[in-house]
Parts: sequence; C-alpha cells; structure tokens
Amino acid sequence: MRAAVYRRFGGPDTVRVEALPQPTPGPDDVLIRVHASTVSAADHRARSRDVPRGLGLLAATGIGLLRPKRPVLGYDAAGVVETVGADVTAYRPGDEVIAMLGGHFGGHAEYARVRPGDPIARKPRNLPFEDAVTLVFGGLTARGFLKQADLVVGAAVLVNGASGAVGTAAVQLAAHEGAHVTGVASAANRELVTSLGAERVIDHTIEDFTAEAATYDVIVDCVGNAPFERVRRLLRPRGALLLVITDLPGLLLAPMRRSRTGHLVTADVGTLTAEDLGHLVDLAEAGAYRPVRDRTFDLVDIAEAHRYVDTGRKRGNVVLRLSGDGHTAVAT
Repeated sequence: MRAAVYRRFGGPDTVRVEALPQPTPGPDDVLIRVHASTVSAADHRARSRDVPRGLGLLAATGIGLLRPKRPVLGYDAAGVVETVGADVTAYRPGDEVIAMLGGHFGGHAEYARVRPGDPIARKPRNLPFEDAVTLVFGGLTARGFLKQADLVVGAAVLVNGASGAVGTAAVQLAAHEGAHVTGVASAANRELVTSLGAERVIDHTIEDFTAEAATYDVIVDCVGNAPFERVRRLLRPRGALLLVITDLPGLLLAPMRRSRTGHLVTADVGTLTAEDLGHLVDLAEAGAYRPVRDRTFDLVDIAEAHRYVDTGRKRGNVVLRLSGDGHTAVAT
C-alpha cells in the first residue's frame, strides 16, 4: 500500500510517499480502505516535535525520542471496511465508516487498522468521505471537552481560536445546545465563525478578549494563550475553563485550580467513544453540524499539505485524499 511516511522529525519535506505492507487486523480489529484523512495539529506536533512548553519528554513517550515511533501519521480516517477480525460483529466488509485512530496514527495510508476502543461509526449518509472525516479529530475533541462542562440553554460560551478544526466544532456544538457563543478569531474568519452559530466574533488582531467586561460560563481555549491566570476574571462562579492546548504548568495545576476555586479547569479531553462519534454523525445527518473543510490535498502532495498546516492559518480542516492520484490542492 502507499503511505505518507516520516523517518525523522523535522519540516514538511521529511514526509514522503512510500510503499509499506498492508496492516494485518487482529481478531478485534477493523481494517478499512482509507478514502480520506485530515492533516491535523496532532500531525504537525508529532512530525515537528513542536509541543507546548515543558511537554517535550511527555510527548516523546508517544511519538518517539530520537526518531518517530510511528512513521505513518494520520489521527483519523474515513473509508470502506475491507475486512474485519474474527470477533467483530458490528461491521462487515463494504460498510462506509469514519474512525479516530488517535495516538496510534496510521490514517495517512491506503489501509488503516482500527483497534478495539478506537471510536468508529458509520459515515454520515449525506456526506462524501472528504467532508465526513472532518467530524472526527475536531468534532470528537470539542465534544470530549464540552460534555464535561454540562452546558445548559442560555449559557455564555467563549471559544478562543474559533476558526480551527476544534474551534469550528466547539462553536457548532455549543450553539446546538442553546448556548450564546462568542468566537475569538481574525476578521477574515468572522463570517465563517458567525455562520457556524457564534453570535459575536472578537478580532484577536485588534482586540484583547480578556480586557472586556463580559463574563462566561465556559471558555474553550484552542490556542494555548488563555491560561487560568489570564482568564479567571472572565469566568462566572463554577464556570469551566477547557484547555484544549496548554503547557506543562497548565496541565499540572488544573486539578488544583478546580479544588481551590470551584471552577472546572481541565486539560483532559476525557474518554472518547463510538457513541460520541455516532452523536456527531446524527447531527451531521440532521443538518445540525456542518463540515468545515479548508483545502484538500492528494496523497502525493502530502508535504504541501503539511506546509500549509504549518502556517497556522487553516480554517477548519485540511483533508488528505487517498482515493485518487492527482496533484491537487482544492480550496472549499
């Protein structure tokens, strides 16, 4: 099979297409022929070892210390079930599915193995593979954090970094629950964030959202520049700070913040399940969740896909297409 492989840490050009053996599924595994994956922030961090302050050694346990532990990136996948293990009964060959591969990676290949416990669900019937895969990384991450906050109708929610993969999902999921959503993004992304359900957008290039008088029940930080010390004043009593990105001090101090202040402060996405992914599928099929796809690259252009993600300016998701052989970067 063809796969995007990196043998050392570094820039986008470290990733190249190679021929690898097809994965062999175990008795509880599902093997899918991958049609699409995303090039996500997780792929960027694993490839470049660009991780938040203090997390280098912790990250090395998952991605490798001197060289990549898992040479095929790809945190998610959408495709068709090729074969299933002897003990699998929920899926059969020919089923169209989406799946979160997580820290095992492997989605940037023509075949990927979904292990027991990896969230997997049938693909939304109304979406092509390239759109369906955008539900997985951003959607599941946003859901994992938001469901810890016990959102109620009328809650005030601020999403910092509202135009990225997780941010666009968080805006939609919070708005669907009846929250009043404020997004922090650039002026260029104002229309996008508003169209997803935000009632207000703060342009971070000219305004500091922490200087405002507004307060919130939930703050979702998808950027990594809103630590508890900076935003505590903005949190209402028993409010929640959801640290999608944080450094080592933020990670270690989160439980202490909660016990001392009564605020929910967490950097833990929680356990993501097939039921969570199925919930996103239901929303998408009902028209209540909109895929946000910035550009689509073919596998042969994997280095260009990484180069674009490295700019930090993607809107929603960058999709990697594995079912064609063209050289295409499509803006959608």
